[in-house]
Amino acid sequence: METSEFRLKNKSYRCYFEVALDLIGGKWKPVILYHIGHHEVLRYADIRRCIPAITERMLSKQLRELESENIISRKVYPVVPPKVEYRLTDKGKSLIPILNQLKNWGEDYFKNNIELFDNKELELEE
Repeated sequence: METSEFRLKNKSYRCYFEVALDLIGGKWKPVILYHIGHHEVLRYADIRRCIPAITERMLSKQLRELESENIISRKVYPVVPPKVEYRLTDKGKSLIPILNQLKNWGEDYFKNNIELFDNKELELEE
């Protein structure tokens, strides 16, 4: 099967799946998007509470990347201390059904393979 290469923002891709993963892939971006999408708007500290394992540096980096791709929007209020809110753009909102499907797949996988997991008493967040 012959595949052609194309470029987007100075990066080469061989398929559109690579584009999608480049924009929202990785360990944290889908989780960030999922939480913002289910709360409509979140402040930075709220996101940190939703994802306690992420470092502040990584969260800031991922938020900047998602904002630069117009997947989330950032609103800064001119107050002290600074108040910053994040919400999904229309482009970001279009990802929610996909993220929900991925979450549902993960839940089904967990329930059907519970013997593989250390904590069998784990309660799943809906």
